[in-house]
Amino acid sequence: MPKGRKKGKAAKPTAGGGGRRSAESRPSSDNDYDTADNASVVSSTLSDTQSVAEEAEDEVDDTSAQEQFEEKLRDCIDGTTQKSAEGRKTCLRGMKVAFCKKFITDFVADRKITIADGIERCLKKGKGEEQSLAADCATLLCVQLGPGDDCEEIYKDLCPVLQIVLLDKSAALQARSSCATALGLCTFIGASGLLQVRAIMNTLESVFKASYLKGDGVPPSHSPEVASLHCSCLMAWSLLLSIVPPSTVEEILDVHLKKLPQVLESSHVDLRIAAGLSIALLYEMARIDDEDFEGVKFEHLCETLKQLSTDSNKHRAKKDRRQQRANFRDILRGVAEGEPPDETIKFGFESLYLDSWARKRQYDAICQVLSSGMNTHLQENDLLRDIFELGPPINTSLQGIHKVTKFERHMYNAAAFKARTKARAKSRDKRSVVVPQS
Repeated sequence: MPKGRKKGKAAKPTAGGGGRRSAESRPSSDNDYDTADNASVVSSTLSDTQSVAEEAEDEVDDTSAQEQFEEKLRDCIDGTTQKSAEGRKTCLRGMKVAFCKKFITDFVADRKITIADGIERCLKKGKGEEQSLAADCATLLCVQLGPGDDCEEIYKDLCPVLQIVLLDKSAALQARSSCATALGLCTFIGASGLLQVRAIMNTLESVFKASYLKGDGVPPSHSPEVASLHCSCLMAWSLLLSIVPPSTVEEILDVHLKKLPQVLESSHVDLRIAAGLSIALLYEMARIDDEDFEGVKFEHLCETLKQLSTDSNKHRAKKDRRQQRANFRDILRGVAEGEPPDETIKFGFESLYLDSWARKRQYDAICQVLSSGMNTHLQENDLLRDIFELGPPINTSLQGIHKVTKFERHMYNAAAFKARTKARAKSRDKRSVVVPQS
């Protein structure tokens, strides 16, 4: 009988056996190489397929998100007529956020009457915060609709209600301030003629004229809330001033260039700044026809503006002093030297140049309403692009913009994680030697 192998002893490989194993480890033909290449191609194809699938999933997600957005907005619109005051305020907040966040003119135009009816109801029956939110939504509704018959129709319905709340001394001051802002911007967008614009300017002045000096030359004393109301009225008035034709500027100058400098003596910084900006706008418009225009008491006005631009009174808050000096330095240059503002606003691939006091007032007014949604509306909203002469909206796909898919984000994050792990492992390796610098 042949001797059996001992346990634990492996048979020694023969030369032939070693050769067979080596041959088995190598591809026996070109077909094996083709198989490896095919696996690579299949892997690449699967990767491409996954990327396409991710892009399709992103499109589905975007569509689904838009549908959810519109559904929630419809609920908010319908909710403005409910009995609960808190519920109405919640719905108004939702509408306000939605109108700021996205430009959805087609969606809004289809429901403009329903939206306007809800806003009007909240203005008439609501109190305080509800009226303030409703006034904000009225402004945003006009911004969404833009100039045209739709906006004019809504403006005719809402303008009288906004005026009633503004002039109602029993209404909350916050609501009156919001109505003043809404009245200015809605008239700026939806008014059909100069007579309407002048009528609203007179209404606004009937409120802020209480900040002119008293008969004995002493500035009136107002609470911060009242001063804020007067500031809103003055800023809305100056917004409408920016679209008044040159033929009527002389009449406005004769009346207001004597009165507005009185507001510079107010104890409220925002009101002083609003008066200064309005004066700079008045001088800019007056110098369209007369480059050397100075007006009455020009030297005294320049001296007052200079004092405000260097104000260091300790009884005023440090933040207020800094804000006042920054604004009045520009205002002084505008009035004394005729130098316009020079600001550049960048959004996406475009830039907006604010090179006049009129354009700056218009931008600030719209920006105050749209807040963080300003850049989106500058890119997409025809109204804003027409006001600031930006031309038709630019197709971002022509700019070579590629939307990053979820798969691409995942691969990028994975590569970054791998590189970060390697770098950390190398720095933690005990064998790495730190050579001290001599």
